Amino acid sequence: MSGARDGHIDVRGRSRGFAPRAAARARLDELWRRGTSFLGCELAIMGGAMTWVSERNLVAAISNGGGFGVIACGSMSRDQLDAEIAATAARTRRPFGVNLITLHPDLAALSDVCIRRGVTHIVLAGAIPSTQAVRRIKDAGVKLLCFAPALPIARKLVRMGADAIIVEGAEAGGHIGPVSTSVLTQEILPHLNEVPVFVAGGIGRGEAIVSYLEMGASGAQLGTRFVCAFESLAHRRFKEAFIRAHARDAVASVQLDPRFPVIPVRAIRNVGTMRFLALQGAVVDRFLRGETPQKEAQLEIEHFWAGALKRAVIDGDVETGSVMAGQSVGLVTREQSTREILEELVAQALQMIAARESAPPPRVAPVRAEG
Repeated sequence: MSGARDGHIDVRGRSRGFAPRAAARARLDELWRRGTSFLGCELAIMGGAMTWVSERNLVAAISNGGGFGVIACGSMSRDQLDAEIAATAARTRRPFGVNLITLHPDLAALSDVCIRRGVTHIVLAGAIPSTQAVRRIKDAGVKLLCFAPALPIARKLVRMGADAIIVEGAEAGGHIGPVSTSVLTQEILPHLNEVPVFVAGGIGRGEAIVSYLEMGASGAQLGTRFVCAFESLAHRRFKEAFIRAHARDAVASVQLDPRFPVIPVRAIRNVGTMRFLALQGAVVDRFLRGETPQKEAQLEIEHFWAGALKRAVIDGDVETGSVMAGQSVGLVTREQSTREILEELVAQALQMIAARESAPPPRVAPVRAEG
């Protein structure tokens, strides 16, 4: 077990051959107590909602391991989501959440499904939610988490009723914003204390989690790190692509012409990436020659990746499919159980805390008197 190698400590901080590190465990529990209390779990580590990946098996495994699993609803219908929640609940007695896309045309009905099924936490993603959407969730007593790409938006969401904020930087996989996690956290964490804040984007080790906790975060959200869990149903070739990849291979989609916007998505570079660039060039050329209207050209660009994520995750088409991954993909080196991943993250966090607390104080050179 990797957790054993990294300090012989499991997720509860018990010793596996070394002296107990009760002080380090107590410090970690103190750092993320607000997050664990809010989520109702042992570890303030949320599973990032990844379409086609974050389903019943992986979500339940994260929750059973002490973390907080989150179902990715994506484009599911209300019946599909209802079945997914029921199947997840059959696999774990521990809390888990559901991530809903605010632009989903059936958002109200999907929220009602979560409420009826007793889901305790809903994450709204994709855009600032409407007042009605927030009220529907809050009136049912469900805890609401929202993504904030900037401090003013975070404050607005809290005023609207968000119970917690997720700050996700550009290092994340899938749809991303323009600002890195390290900058967003400096902008938001020192100034937003009203609600718990969870940090996401590029996190793959426990030391990083500790660093953000010490900055004021209540917990972390990781997605890429869990893709190669045994419990993940991702295709074997999809997992192999993650294990082979380095951080620099997870690139954001490129926009060739500002007249034809491209929603930035971070994924592992492949044949499809190059074809998308070629398509954009060809479409722009046809537009400039007056052969294709702008609206038609824009739709052609937008439709290029339709169904590409499912082809990659489920069918294993890692050449032309969309292999969405965060830059922490370089830290994914093998397939592991979800519990082992969580134990490894906690062991790394505890090692960092223990090493710091046992280090001798720095020597201070004497100050010479002037004159």
